[in-house]
Amino acid sequence: MSLTTLTSKSRVTGISGALLLLALALHILGGADLATARDVVLIIASVIAGVPIAISAWQALRYKQFSIDLLVTIAVGGALIIGEYTESAVVSFLFVFGSFLELRTMEKTRRSLRELVDLAPQEAEVVRADGTVVVPVDEVEVGERVVVRIGGRVPVDGTVVHGHGTVDEATITGEPLAVTKEDGDQVWSGTVVESGYLELRADRVGEDTTFAQIIELVEEAQDSKARTQKFLDRFAAWYTPAIVVASVLALVITRDIRFALTFLVIACPGALVISTPVSLVAGMGNAARHGALIKGGDALEKLARVDTLVLDKTGTITQGKPEVTDIVMASDAYSENELLRLVGSLEQASEHPLGRTLVKATTERGLELTASPAGVEVVTGGGIRGLVSEGGRTWAVAVGSERLLTELGYAVPDSLAQRALALEQAGSTVSWVVIDDAVAGLVAITDQVRPEAREAIAALRRKGIEHFVLLTGDNAHTAGAVAAQVGIDGPQDHVAAQLLPQDKVAEVQRLRDTGRRVAMIGDGINDAPAIATADVGLAMGGGTDVSLQTADVVLVGSRFDQLLQARTISRATLWNMAQNTAIALGTVVILLAGVVGGVVHMASGMLVHEISVLVVILNAMRLIRRRDKDAARIAATPSAVPRKARESVHVG
Repeated sequence: MSLTTLTSKSRVTGISGALLLLALALHILGGADLATARDVVLIIASVIAGVPIAISAWQALRYKQFSIDLLVTIAVGGALIIGEYTESAVVSFLFVFGSFLELRTMEKTRRSLRELVDLAPQEAEVVRADGTVVVPVDEVEVGERVVVRIGGRVPVDGTVVHGHGTVDEATITGEPLAVTKEDGDQVWSGTVVESGYLELRADRVGEDTTFAQIIELVEEAQDSKARTQKFLDRFAAWYTPAIVVASVLALVITRDIRFALTFLVIACPGALVISTPVSLVAGMGNAARHGALIKGGDALEKLARVDTLVLDKTGTITQGKPEVTDIVMASDAYSENELLRLVGSLEQASEHPLGRTLVKATTERGLELTASPAGVEVVTGGGIRGLVSEGGRTWAVAVGSERLLTELGYAVPDSLAQRALALEQAGSTVSWVVIDDAVAGLVAITDQVRPEAREAIAALRRKGIEHFVLLTGDNAHTAGAVAAQVGIDGPQDHVAAQLLPQDKVAEVQRLRDTGRRVAMIGDGINDAPAIATADVGLAMGGGTDVSLQTADVVLVGSRFDQLLQARTISRATLWNMAQNTAIALGTVVILLAGVVGGVVHMASGMLVHEISVLVVILNAMRLIRRRDKDAARIAATPSAVPRKARESVHVG
């Protein structure tokens, strides 16, 4: 809808309303001459308000659609023919007035989207060969270094490579607390540097940035249709011609054209037409404002009906920032630093999060990585192996889970078995290291559980999700420890470990086959197939492009309180749609009964119709500010705010 359309509708409504008031004044003054003038004014008012309605009806007919506008056009035309000018003017005015109210309300609910567009950065300061230059944001290329100074808006999705500052991420996460950013941290387009100075490596630019995707997803969501709305569209397709036929039959039976036209007008389900879309726009706008992007009405309906939530572990329940916490040697053949240097050198060829963690741990200890490894082979679901060479010497190195040892034909050394078990039971992931055909030791990696996860899962359980399932490629001990930490330990909950991507898909499909309505949440490429298999796919906003594109719902801030808000608003939206549908249909039934009983006339019935439209709109607008109390409390709890965000509060 454009502002031009709203302005035009406002002008037509204003002129026809003013003409009605003039006709009323002429009627009060009385007199035969004034009666003629009154009728002329009423006819003009009918034409001014009726022409746009007739045009809409004709446009719909061209596409073989029988719209509500057609019923009103027939009724207004019939009233003019039989000389009922008051009814024709009042009915046409009330219809355009109701349409104006609808458009104005939809414009208000979409205003936040235009505000987002206005916030989109237009220029970027980029470091190039000839120095720092300011260029249009569309000309920034992936990999370039971008400078953002205090008060500046971040123009790309990127990684901090130099500098330190606090960033207001409210446009992305919906949360007001600024977050401290330093080397290695991710920043999003559209956020604002409140203090400090940052240099970023551009990871995503233009339409690929998170901010651009938010705008695109909200636009798509507002144009999409839920199953309820699709049903109402099909309902209207046969309802309108049925009412026309019924009105003709009423005319044939009663020989009363006034009664037939009144029946035609009163049967218009004007409130029914907007009952679903106005609720959807308000509900999805609310979710987007609190960091959850729901890709359409169908996704919203499915999310509201979910009874089973399947969760990935690494990067979903955990924060996705693993750290090396222990290195345990099998013998004194290698030192800790020597083992870690060989492991880090091999893992340079890996894209797995744990592999990147091992490389990072190596460099943080000041150890120098060797040249790129050779003969690298990825053992699916197990780990990686290859050759690391330096100074004329070559080591055959393998790093991975216990499954890797099995693949290579090694047994877990007795000297390390108990220590490995204890680390896994404490929630760490153990990576075994094999050097030159001998188990050399293990490295324990720990990824902290998201602080808000336990409380959010408990709240989701109270809000109708009966089953929680944790799926992971990690070992069973670590999976069990993490599940216990977040409360996935109910009688109907389930934990499955050491899964390959296809195993996760099979588990999700098994749950669906038992009749459960399943949502799957993950963040990695390996989660994308399971996300696509579920009834509703959810992705952490910091995850891979594949998982984000596959998912039906994206949690921009990668926080569980955003999922809780999305679940609550989706259920509230469904209930709101049901209320609006009941109001609309109930109004039509009552008014038709009044028409048959002779107590409801054309103008008065149309007035009641427009009141019902206003009630439906006001009811839907309640969703705009709906906030789940548990989600608000979790988001405001210091333990739910990332460490750097809490630090930034003290900085300010």
